[in-house]
Amino acid sequence: MQIYRTNEVAAKAKVHPNTVRLYEKLHFITEAERSKNGYRIFTDLHIYQMKLARIGLRAEVLHHGLRNQVLSILHLSSDCNFAGALQAADLYACMIEEEIRSARKAIDSVRAIVEGRICPVTLELKRQEASRQLGLTIDTLRNWELNGLITTKRKVNGYRYYDGQDFQRLLIIRTLRMANYSLMAILRLLKHLEHDPTANMEVVLNTPSKNEDLISVCDQLLVSLSTSLDDAKTMKQLLIKMNPPLYHQSLKTS
Repeated sequence: MQIYRTNEVAAKAKVHPNTVRLYEKLHFITEAERSKNGYRIFTDLHIYQMKLARIGLRAEVLHHGLRNQVLSILHLSSDCNFAGALQAADLYACMIEEEIRSARKAIDSVRAIVEGRICPVTLELKRQEASRQLGLTIDTLRNWELNGLITTKRKVNGYRYYDGQDFQRLLIIRTLRMANYSLMAILRLLKHLEHDPTANMEVVLNTPSKNEDLISVCDQLLVSLSTSLDDAKTMKQLLIKMNPPLYHQSLKTS
């Protein structure tokens, strides 16, 4: 059996030795046995577990329990419950696929709004009425205004109101926010739609412009989710390699 010291594990995982110790403390890898002089003794299992942790923890999309699911996979692997970890990895992949479906469904909904199939154009609502119909707080609407997503019109008496086009715009924003698209990505799409209502929404939402100084994960939501899904598949392969019975079973079914 090949054995490794902390520095060797760190080198293979391309991390600092303290990271190896931290992962052991956080229960991401199985606790190492100790030699008579107190040095940690690692095996190939720990190498695989380090790879598993590095891949799982680099996931950029953290919402809707995705990060907690990654932690569950790592803890089960650390306990050498590889069957349980593999089931958790399957669930993780399913969760990501559901997020991808939700993100794409939101785009379809926005397309229907733009084409006028959802909201009537003839409409006039006060801010409170709009927030009630949308199921949002007034503070949320104010936040969208402050971020340049919507501009409120005013009557002669100073009262703010939204017309039909404004309400369509609010529906678009709400739909995309519920699917976890960032405010920057939504603003990018809204600006494109003003000039080209037939724009490819998926491309626009996932392609930050050169003028955007700070790019967040949800500025490229579908790209980030697709990357996470690929990582989930890699994690499943690593788990199979950790447990010989699972590995031999996969060979029979391949």
